[in-house]
Amino acid sequence: MSAKHPIIAITGSSGAGTSTTGQAVRHIFRNLNLNACFIEGDAFHRYSRPEMDLAIRRAQEQGRHISYFGPEANDFERLETLFSGYSDSGEGETRRYLHSFDDAVPYNQMPGTFTPWEPVPAGSDLLFYEGLHGGVKGQGYDVARHVDLLIGMVPIVNLEWIQKLLRDTSERGHSREAVTTSIVRSMDDYIHHIVPQFSRTHINFQRVPTVDTSNPFSAKDIPSLDESFVVIRFRGMRHVDFPYYLQMIDGAFMSRIDTMVVPGGKMGLAMELILTPLIDELMDRRGRD
Repeated sequence: MSAKHPIIAITGSSGAGTSTTGQAVRHIFRNLNLNACFIEGDAFHRYSRPEMDLAIRRAQEQGRHISYFGPEANDFERLETLFSGYSDSGEGETRRYLHSFDDAVPYNQMPGTFTPWEPVPAGSDLLFYEGLHGGVKGQGYDVARHVDLLIGMVPIVNLEWIQKLLRDTSERGHSREAVTTSIVRSMDDYIHHIVPQFSRTHINFQRVPTVDTSNPFSAKDIPSLDESFVVIRFRGMRHVDFPYYLQMIDGAFMSRIDTMVVPGGKMGLAMELILTPLIDELMDRRGRD
């Protein structure tokens, strides 16, 4: 962790409300007049899309599984090097993973490839990571230990599967059978490399639908935020002003002494109310050192 060069990481997977999260955090940065260095977790995949397809086939031939959740498909050591270097000096390297043709055309590349590694922009106030592995830890790497504010964004697993099924079939052209196979193939990595992160976070935002998601493989649409609640758990944090949050967020209530529940449509407001003073405190500490 670093007072001079703080790192904020939002770690989690699809379906939790990632677009709302990104909007809320960027709004906070604008309000506090902060120049953030934005890091995309996909930049630290080991393989381009064709290389990953080949790696999956080879693993299957060997009776193994490989997925984007696990260490075989991600360079966790390089991600930790970035976090460690930025924490020390405000420097490091990153790149972009180009998901779509719209992403790839400006670089004259194909979708599913990477841009070259480049230094992060100089003079940033903080590093902001958003991806699957902001709190990952394992043999030979510990990304979580460099993060000053670690935030978990996680849907219940049925909602996550609905999100993946509908996204990959409608936007990426995969068959439903192929996506289902991918979910099954990924479960071991999900259990061992994604789930443990949420016990290392400072705050978790967990989205829980209030509509029937009991069979995600037959779902026709993704439950909206207004059809959800968000469970917000604070881990090891003192002086949380729960009375203020309950007063400001209509429909919010406490479910446990460290857990607040808010209507899904209020998630953006809740994030801004909760995270703004925490980020402001990091910046205040940075200014004093």
